[in-house]
Amino acid sequence: MSEDTKVTAELRTSFGKGFARRLRAAGQIPAVLYGHGTEPVHVALPGHQVSLLIRRANALLELDIEGKSQLALVKDVQKDPVHQIVEHIDLLVVKKGEKVAVELPVVIVGEPFAGTIANLDTASLSVEAEATHIPENVEIDVEGLEDGVRITAADVKLPKGVTLAADPETLVVAISVPVDTLAEEEAIAEADEAVAEEQSEEAAAE
Repeated sequence: MSEDTKVTAELRTSFGKGFARRLRAAGQIPAVLYGHGTEPVHVALPGHQVSLLIRRANALLELDIEGKSQLALVKDVQKDPVHQIVEHIDLLVVKKGEKVAVELPVVIVGEPFAGTIANLDTASLSVEAEATHIPENVEIDVEGLEDGVRITAADVKLPKGVTLAADPETLVVAISVPVDTLAEEEAIAEADEAVAEEQSEEAAAE
């Protein structure tokens, strides 16, 4: 764990929308910590620091709660749909060495064969990874792949220590020719065919 992920969390005993608004106005974020059979713990987190940390998917925080250290995985971030202000965070208690179920974003790298595009069918993959070694994402290299190639979850090369939890047959990426390109090719073919017919008719007339 780096120093950047160490967060001082304040216990809170007041609840409700009004109290939550006052917390946010004071630069804090309401959060609840749960898991491992423990009672939910309601805390307030420093808003600016945590807002930066949760930009990373599956952020792991090292909470300091009244002098006690606790690892916590960010499981859910609730935001105001209009202003995108973080309203509440759900945190899961985790321990070093244990595996947790997470969703890893899928990132496409490379360029497929000329004239084709890589269609991302699944934006994230369900996996299990060690709590303190969760990768930022899963990369899929499409360099030079041709039309018709389909990459399923089973084909994805996962980082060391990560195991697939999703259905292996889930389609992740498909390589295809853009619809516009196909339409253009069909139009050219039809035009060529029309020209050929016209020339054939002219030859027959002679």
